[in-house]
Amino acid sequence: MGFTIWQVILVTILAYIQRLDFETTQIVPMNYMFWSCIVGAVLGDFQMGLVVGATIQLMSLGVAALGGSSAPDYAVAAMISTAVAIGTGKGMAAGLALGVPVGMICIQLDVLLKILNSFITNKAHELADKRQYRKMRMLIPVMTSLMPLESAVPVFIAVLFGRPVVNAILNFMPTWFTVGLNVAGGMLPAVGMAMLLSYMPLKKYGYWLLVGFALSAYLKMPVLGVALIGVAGAIPTFMNYSTSSNAGTSANGLSQEDMEDE
Repeated sequence: MGFTIWQVILVTILAYIQRLDFETTQIVPMNYMFWSCIVGAVLGDFQMGLVVGATIQLMSLGVAALGGSSAPDYAVAAMISTAVAIGTGKGMAAGLALGVPVGMICIQLDVLLKILNSFITNKAHELADKRQYRKMRMLIPVMTSLMPLESAVPVFIAVLFGRPVVNAILNFMPTWFTVGLNVAGGMLPAVGMAMLLSYMPLKKYGYWLLVGFALSAYLKMPVLGVALIGVAGAIPTFMNYSTSSNAGTSANGLSQEDMEDE
């Protein structure tokens, strides 16, 4: 896609580091916009990385791999979408057309690596039972090194060979399908937001959602301003809960001084 070999290597290393962080340190595990912005800076278009990353971030709201399940790799989707959008010059729609499907395919890689991880874990248990601790310590980091390949390999292939693949896909897809992708791309962030809202106590505090929407949509208030108003509204609610909790303690016959004495 017109990238230098060093750009391809750097993006691949970023993908490896991202997954390594996700599996170990978790400094920025779910911040897909962070990684897409870095990819955009490496490839010479930070703004495109920001736009693509923000879209992918909204898509991922409310989606989590719970109980050992596998979720789409939105970090891979963000990195590949950014690279394709910049490399082809066809914008975010072209990037999402390749990045999101690859992120979905990574589910299968995740399943395969988890199966391999189970095998290595069982082997480590056997070595521990045999008191072969040195071999056990050498075996355990193997999966730590292999898991990031789930992200690095797809990103490397897509960035290095993505142009022919993207052009073939775009030429093959009919107009109605590409239009549908653009519409779906606009709807997915709303779906992610709806999934996130489904976990929130809207029946009790839904009016705050209306307040935030009115401030943003009609008064054109920046997101930071809306967030600060939300914080101001949350403080009295927290204080009321604290007061109710203290009142419940007093009703049980124990004052704050009594509890301190206890």
